[in-house]
Amino acid sequence: NGFFYPIKYREEIVYNSNYFNIKPALVASIINVESSYIKERVSTKGAVGLMQIMPSTAEWIAKRINEEYLSEDDLLNPKINIKFGSFYISYLINYFKSLDSAVCAYNAGMGNVSAWLKNESYAKDGKLIKIPFKETEDYYNKILKNLRYYEKKY
Repeated sequence: NGFFYPIKYREEIVYNSNYFNIKPALVASIINVESSYIKERVSTKGAVGLMQIMPSTAEWIAKRINEEYLSEDDLLNPKINIKFGSFYISYLINYFKSLDSAVCAYNAGMGNVSAWLKNESYAKDGKLIKIPFKETEDYYNKILKNLRYYEKKY
Protein backbone atom coordinates (compact mmCIF):
# COMPACT_ATOMS: atom_id res chain seq x y z
CA ASN A 1 0.00 0.00 0.00
CA GLY A 2 1.68 3.18 -1.23
CA PHE A 3 -0.17 5.33 1.30
CA PHE A 4 1.23 3.55 4.38
CA TYR A 5 4.50 2.57 2.72
CA PRO A 6 5.66 5.37 0.44
CA ILE A 7 8.57 4.88 -1.92
CA LYS A 8 10.57 8.10 -2.12
CA TYR A 9 14.29 8.92 -2.37
CA ARG A 10 14.82 5.49 -3.94
CA GLU A 11 18.09 6.50 -5.63
CA GLU A 12 19.65 7.80 -2.38
CA ILE A 13 18.40 4.82 -0.40
CA VAL A 14 19.74 2.24 -2.86
CA TYR A 15 23.08 4.04 -3.33
CA ASN A 16 23.77 4.46 0.40
CA SER A 17 22.51 0.99 1.31
CA ASN A 18 24.87 -0.56 -1.20
CA TYR A 19 27.71 1.71 -0.10
CA PHE A 20 27.29 0.80 3.58
CA ASN A 21 26.40 -2.85 2.86
CA ILE A 22 22.86 -2.95 4.26
CA LYS A 23 19.45 -3.70 2.77
CA PRO A 24 17.66 -0.79 1.08
CA ALA A 25 14.44 -2.10 2.64
CA LEU A 26 15.92 -1.47 6.10
CA VAL A 27 16.70 2.17 5.31
CA ALA A 28 13.25 2.65 3.74
CA SER A 29 11.66 1.09 6.84
CA ILE A 30 13.56 3.34 9.25
CA ILE A 31 12.63 6.43 7.23
CA ASN A 32 8.96 5.46 7.18
CA VAL A 33 8.80 4.69 10.91
CA GLU A 34 10.94 7.65 11.97
CA SER A 35 9.52 10.45 9.82
CA SER A 36 6.83 9.09 7.46
CA TYR A 37 9.10 10.42 4.69
CA ILE A 38 8.65 14.02 5.87
CA LYS A 39 12.13 15.50 5.34
CA GLU A 40 11.44 18.57 7.54
CA ARG A 41 10.40 16.51 10.57
CA VAL A 42 12.03 17.47 13.88
CA SER A 43 11.14 15.48 16.99
CA THR A 44 10.42 16.93 20.42
CA LYS A 45 13.82 15.49 21.48
CA GLY A 46 15.57 17.31 18.62
CA ALA A 47 16.10 14.47 16.13
CA VAL A 48 16.11 15.87 12.60
CA GLY A 49 15.01 14.85 9.13
CA LEU A 50 14.03 11.66 7.33
CA MET A 51 15.99 9.27 9.54
CA GLN A 52 15.58 11.40 12.70
CA ILE A 53 19.24 11.91 13.55
CA MET A 54 20.28 13.80 16.66
CA PRO A 55 22.68 16.68 15.87
CA SER A 56 25.26 15.26 18.31
CA THR A 57 25.07 11.88 16.54
CA ALA A 58 25.42 13.65 13.19
CA GLU A 59 28.66 15.29 14.38
CA TRP A 60 29.98 11.87 15.45
CA ILE A 61 28.96 10.29 12.12
CA ALA A 62 30.51 13.13 10.09
CA LYS A 63 33.88 12.57 11.77
CA ARG A 64 33.73 8.81 11.17
CA ILE A 65 32.91 9.10 7.46
CA ASN A 66 35.03 12.22 6.90
CA GLU A 67 32.04 14.27 5.81
CA GLU A 68 31.43 17.96 6.38
CA TYR A 69 28.64 18.72 8.85
CA LEU A 70 27.92 22.36 9.54
CA SER A 71 24.57 22.48 11.33
CA GLU A 72 21.20 20.88 11.93
CA ASP A 73 20.08 22.35 8.60
CA ASP A 74 22.33 19.79 6.86
CA LEU A 75 20.12 17.05 8.30
CA LEU A 76 17.09 18.50 6.51
CA ASN A 77 18.84 17.64 3.23
CA PRO A 78 17.63 14.12 2.26
CA LYS A 79 20.96 13.22 0.62
CA ILE A 80 22.94 13.98 3.79
CA ASN A 81 20.33 12.56 6.15
CA ILE A 82 20.03 9.25 4.28
CA LYS A 83 23.82 8.96 4.01
CA PHE A 84 24.31 9.60 7.74
CA GLY A 85 21.40 7.37 8.80
CA SER A 86 22.53 4.55 6.51
CA PHE A 87 26.04 4.71 7.92
CA TYR A 88 24.67 4.74 11.46
CA ILE A 89 22.40 1.68 11.15
CA SER A 90 25.23 -0.13 9.35
CA TYR A 91 27.61 0.80 12.18
CA LEU A 92 25.10 -0.47 14.77
CA ILE A 93 24.65 -3.78 12.93
CA ASN A 94 28.42 -4.27 12.83
CA TYR A 95 28.82 -3.19 16.45
CA PHE A 96 26.12 -5.46 17.88
CA LYS A 97 26.47 -8.23 15.24
CA SER A 98 22.66 -8.34 15.28
CA LEU A 99 19.95 -6.59 13.28
CA ASP A 100 17.53 -6.83 16.22
CA SER A 101 19.92 -5.13 18.65
CA ALA A 102 20.90 -2.54 16.02
CA VAL A 103 17.27 -1.57 15.36
CA CYS A 104 16.66 -1.24 19.10
CA ALA A 105 19.83 0.86 19.49
CA TYR A 106 18.73 3.15 16.65
CA ASN A 107 15.73 3.98 18.82
CA ALA A 108 16.93 3.61 22.42
CA GLY A 109 20.66 4.30 22.07
CA MET A 110 23.73 2.09 22.18
CA GLY A 111 24.19 2.46 25.94
CA ASN A 112 20.71 1.14 26.74
CA VAL A 113 21.00 -1.83 24.38
CA SER A 114 24.49 -2.67 25.65
CA ALA A 115 23.10 -2.71 29.21
CA TRP A 116 20.12 -4.87 28.18
CA LEU A 117 22.44 -7.40 26.54
CA LYS A 118 24.30 -7.79 29.87
CA ASN A 119 21.06 -8.35 31.79
CA GLU A 120 19.78 -11.95 31.89
CA SER A 121 16.21 -10.68 32.22
CA TYR A 122 16.47 -9.16 28.73
CA ALA A 123 19.11 -11.19 26.90
CA LYS A 124 20.28 -14.75 26.45
CA ASP A 125 23.46 -15.79 24.64
CA GLY A 126 24.08 -12.21 23.49
CA LYS A 127 20.61 -11.89 21.90
CA LEU A 128 17.75 -9.75 23.14
CA ILE A 129 14.80 -11.82 24.32
CA LYS A 130 12.86 -8.94 25.89
CA ILE A 131 12.89 -5.22 25.12
CA PRO A 132 12.32 -3.36 28.40
CA PHE A 133 11.25 -0.04 26.84
CA LYS A 134 7.68 -0.19 25.48
CA GLU A 135 8.48 2.59 22.98
CA THR A 136 11.47 0.62 21.65
CA GLU A 137 9.49 -2.63 21.51
CA ASP A 138 6.77 -0.87 19.48
CA TYR A 139 9.42 0.74 17.27
CA TYR A 140 11.12 -2.61 16.65
CA ASN A 141 7.81 -4.24 15.70
CA LYS A 142 6.96 -1.39 13.31
CA ILE A 143 10.38 -1.71 11.65
CA LEU A 144 9.86 -5.47 11.15
CA LYS A 145 6.40 -4.90 9.67
CA ASN A 146 7.80 -2.23 7.32
CA LEU A 147 10.73 -4.50 6.37
CA ARG A 148 8.36 -7.23 5.19
CA TYR A 149 6.67 -4.74 2.87
CA TYR A 150 9.76 -2.91 1.59
CA GLU A 151 11.73 -6.13 0.94
CA LYS A 152 9.20 -6.84 -1.83
CA LYS A 153 9.79 -3.37 -3.32
CA TYR A 154 13.61 -3.16 -3.29
